[in-house]
Amino acid sequence: MNCRNLAVKVLRRVINEGAYSNIVLSKELNDADLADKDKSLLTEIVYGVLRRKKTLDIIISNFVRDIKFMDDEVLNILRVAIYQMAFLDKIPSYAACNEAVDDAKKISEDASKLVNGILRNYTKNPDDIKVPGNKIDEYAYKFSFEPWMIRLLIKQYGEDIAKKIMSGLNQTPKVSVRVNNVKCHYDEVFDELVEMGYSVEDGFVCPEAISIKGGSSIQDNPLFKEGKVTVQDESAMLVAPLLELEPNMKVLDLCSAPGGKTTHIAEILENTGEVSAFDIHESKLGLIKENCERLGLTNVKLELGDATKLNANLVAYADRVLIDVPCSGVGIIRKKPEIKWNKKRTDLREIIPIQRDIMKNAWEYLKTGGIMIYSTCTLNKEENEENIEWFLNTHKDCKIKKIFIGKEDNLVYNKEGYLTIMPNENMDGFFVAKLEKQ
Repeated sequence: MNCRNLAVKVLRRVINEGAYSNIVLSKELNDADLADKDKSLLTEIVYGVLRRKKTLDIIISNFVRDIKFMDDEVLNILRVAIYQMAFLDKIPSYAACNEAVDDAKKISEDASKLVNGILRNYTKNPDDIKVPGNKIDEYAYKFSFEPWMIRLLIKQYGEDIAKKIMSGLNQTPKVSVRVNNVKCHYDEVFDELVEMGYSVEDGFVCPEAISIKGGSSIQDNPLFKEGKVTVQDESAMLVAPLLELEPNMKVLDLCSAPGGKTTHIAEILENTGEVSAFDIHESKLGLIKENCERLGLTNVKLELGDATKLNANLVAYADRVLIDVPCSGVGIIRKKPEIKWNKKRTDLREIIPIQRDIMKNAWEYLKTGGIMIYSTCTLNKEENEENIEWFLNTHKDCKIKKIFIGKEDNLVYNKEGYLTIMPNENMDGFFVAKLEKQ
């Protein structure tokens, strides 16, 4: 199977069957006998099509009566071909067209004629695509977002910032790693990566981050296997240091999987104190356990627990509490572009009561004078600012502690002191608030 066939296979699993892009693609990359160059191309096509699906579907709709009645497999073949033609310079249009027609022939003769007709017509006049509707529909074509999400972002942030957010969420993310101070020093890891042929630079805002611009997969790297580094986005890397951790503290991480922030807390504590990591799924706790063993961390205690239910044993137990609550994930669309298509407006509203239940319980577990961090990987203000405002109104013993970590353009501090991280090539969209118990 070549890249294109594999891309269509992955897209069917993600778009039509609801699978997670990172999991399905990772499995195919491991199983397929592809050169590194082809693995990169497969990754680029899959994420590119998912990122630009709305744009691609509007193009296809210019040449068919109703895209809704098209065969899923034929539609994915067309998406892959048009993505290559419109967004990739490295593949000639005639080659993408011929390959797509050959693939469609395996479905039926009619399918191959349809694919051939659409692609030939598109290549004649690629700039003549008509976008019916209003300005929102034009933005849907340009940025490839659903109209409801565009309207929401404009309502919450204004038109100019909404456009910057959508542009940021369409960036291809860089890989960043966090150096594990329990096992090694930053400079030592940086130099070793250079010696191994990686193109690296210092992190964008985090002192423990190394940004990897080029090189083979980091998960196959000995530094990763030896536990000297962890792959983590810099937005997520900011969270643990904001807890103001001191040796021997008791820390709760109530929604801990996959464990990036849990292990960061444990590293900062240098294996002192106790980090209790809870998750509702037992299988995910196994993943955290593997990470702790790889990183040489001995101060993490794993527990199965539903953060929306009060645990009486934990009341007034913790010096610090982290709640990186389940959220709509709008801020991580760079890495999981299918969020654009598999989330509905109602999903964003339905998760808020869950977030608020977790906040109420977490506050019970915090000692007086303790600090709680509330974080999300969404940019929906209903899940962010509005939740914090609700919490402050219902908990008079809560005081906001202002966050400041630097003056980069994408770090936005509101007057109360919360931090919103705007997405760019270096960082996911993120929200963090720091609360102190009076």
